[in-house]
Amino acid sequence: MVRGRPPGSPAARDTARRPPASKADYVHEALRQEILSGALAPGSAIGQEEIATRLGVSITPVREALRRLESDGLISYRAHHGATVSELGSDAAEELYLLRAAVEGLTARLAADRITPEQLDRLRAVHERMLDAAQRSEEPGGATSGAHALAEDSRVFHQLIADIGGPAFLAAHVASIRQNNPVPLSASLWNDPANTRRFLDAHERLLAALAAGDSAEAERLMVEHIQAGAVARTATP
Repeated sequence: MVRGRPPGSPAARDTARRPPASKADYVHEALRQEILSGALAPGSAIGQEEIATRLGVSITPVREALRRLESDGLISYRAHHGATVSELGSDAAEELYLLRAAVEGLTARLAADRITPEQLDRLRAVHERMLDAAQRSEEPGGATSGAHALAEDSRVFHQLIADIGGPAFLAAHVASIRQNNPVPLSASLWNDPANTRRFLDAHERLLAALAAGDSAEAERLMVEHIQAGAVARTATP
C-alpha cells in the first residue's frame, strides 16, 4: 500500500492551503507569457476558439482570461477586429517615458537621502548580476538569454530604487506603470549591445550618486537615463 504524507506534515499542510489554479488562471498566465515573450506580437489578433482548442479548455475561461489581460493593458478590443495584442503608439510611448522620468527621477532623489548600506548592497548585487549577464550575452548562443536576464534585472534595479525612495506611494506607481505597459522581451532595448553598455554605465553612475547621498545628481541621472531609453525606443524599428 502506498502511503501519503501524514496529515500534519508541512507538505500536506501546504497542499491543503494551496487550491489548484483555475482554468482562467492557466489561460491568463499562458497568454501573458506568450505576449511578453513576443510569441504573440503587438497587433496580433486573438481568436477565442483557437486559444480554447490550443490550450484544451472551453470558451468560458478564455473569455475571463481575456478580460483580465485587457485590465492588465496587454490586449485591447477594436470594432470589427475583436481582441488584439496591445500596441504602444508613438504618442503613448512619449507619455510613458515622460511619466517614468518624472516619477522615477523623484524616487531616485528621495532614495539618495534614505538609502541604507544594506539597500545599497542589494542594488550593487543586482548591478553585478547585470554585468555578468552582459558578458554572457556576448558569448556564442548567449544573446537571447543574456538580454532577457538584463531586462528582468533592470526592472528589479529600478523597482528597488523606487521601493527605497517612495515606499508609501511612489513605488506602487512605478510598479503599476511597468505592469500596465510591458515590453515584449523580443522588443527589449537590452537586445542591442550598444544600449546595454550605455544603460549599465548609467546604472553605475546612479549607484555612485546614491552612495554619495547626492539627491540632485541621482534625480538628474535617472531622468537622463530614462530619456536615453526614450530616444533608443524611438530609433528602434
